[in-house]
Amino acid sequence: MSKILTQILYEQDYHLWLETTLKQLQKRDLEYLDWDHLIEEIERLGNEQKYKLESYLLQLLKHLLLYQHWSLPECKNHWEVEIDNFRVELRKLTKSQNLYSYLLTVLEEVYIDALRQAKKKSGLNCFPQTCPYSIEQILDVDYLPPFV
Repeated sequence: MSKILTQILYEQDYHLWLETTLKQLQKRDLEYLDWDHLIEEIERLGNEQKYKLESYLLQLLKHLLLYQHWSLPECKNHWEVEIDNFRVELRKLTKSQNLYSYLLTVLEEVYIDALRQAKKKSGLNCFPQTCPYSIEQILDVDYLPPFV
């Protein structure tokens, strides 16, 4: 298949383009590979993984704050389950050393968003301004912060 046809295929039938590109890579047939779209897809995949990581981290931090500072008995079990769910997802993503390192670089930035959301949800203004949890505590499936 020519390079031009492969590029047209990308626009008209994405899944067929994926199958075709995969076969070309497996055969080491690089001459007609649609490099521009392949690069774009790989970049998008990497960004998607980072977005997922930030999203799970945001939800985890928000729920840790709410669990610790807004101890509504009817919500405690729900928050514990949510905390566990987000940790499971983060553990899967941080098996990649690259994504684990990325987590460390965005932790404080994501915490600011989690703090804002926790304040809005609870109406409280007692939360720490900087992240009070270590990375080990954040990822530890057995860690729950003490009630304040």
